[in-house]
Amino acid sequence: MSTANIPLEDNFADVVAKAQRGLKLTDDVVAQRAGVSVAELKSYKDGNFNESVARKLAPALDLAADALVELGKKAWYPPTHQVDGLAAFNTTYEDMTVNSYVVFDPKTKEAAVFDTGATAKPMLEFVAQNGLKVQLILLTHTHVDHIADLKGLKAATGAPTYVGEKEQFAEAEAFAAGKMFHVGNLKIESRQTSGHARGGITFVVSGLGRRVAVVGDAMFACSMGGGMISYEEALRTNRKEIFSLPDDTIVCPGHGPLTTVGEQKKHNPFYPEFQK
Repeated sequence: MSTANIPLEDNFADVVAKAQRGLKLTDDVVAQRAGVSVAELKSYKDGNFNESVARKLAPALDLAADALVELGKKAWYPPTHQVDGLAAFNTTYEDMTVNSYVVFDPKTKEAAVFDTGATAKPMLEFVAQNGLKVQLILLTHTHVDHIADLKGLKAATGAPTYVGEKEQFAEAEAFAAGKMFHVGNLKIESRQTSGHARGGITFVVSGLGRRVAVVGDAMFACSMGGGMISYEEALRTNRKEIFSLPDDTIVCPGHGPLTTVGEQKKHNPFYPEFQK
């Protein structure tokens, strides 16, 4: 199942709440910084969009005002991004949906699988229908919604599983960020994008018609996973390892629709420096 046309992972209220939590600011402090009342702030975070409040909150939380307003007005959604050799799957896990991906060399039919989602069944059906041979299982991180069907995926494919060494996960072989994987004629570079997860990894695939970055929960279209480990680290590693990629790189997030690096420079409220 494609991730096209599924909702954005976060709305205007989610973005403000994530930034506030990340900066460890109380409602009183945010309201004072922004020049709004605590009641206005709470109403905004309860889902009542107000452009004037949004424009005041944005600089107080180091967010991009125009992108935050655009999100509140539902004025932008990423166009469909496709490339031969990339398949995206969206499955339901409890009260959310989660993405997983297959990348394959169209010539050799060798493939790598990224995460499992709630169930690997759609991926395995795709693999079988297209005569693919799964050579690698690569995990962006080990939050349960992303590895829920790892046991089944490993049993069905017999492929080795790899995870960033900072995740400390016994069900996969650990590796240091920077390791290069190969599938057919494809190169898969690993980059450390931690902060949301302790050992979060972005996998950058070269050799298809366009470069592809499987980012897990490091970044979403118009948002990011948030700093469950470190908000500062999440922002910093995304800037260094994702935004340094070419603008036409397809970004494959753990939740929500596919996007590109260039689109997120224009539309992601968490990175105001690209929108000045």
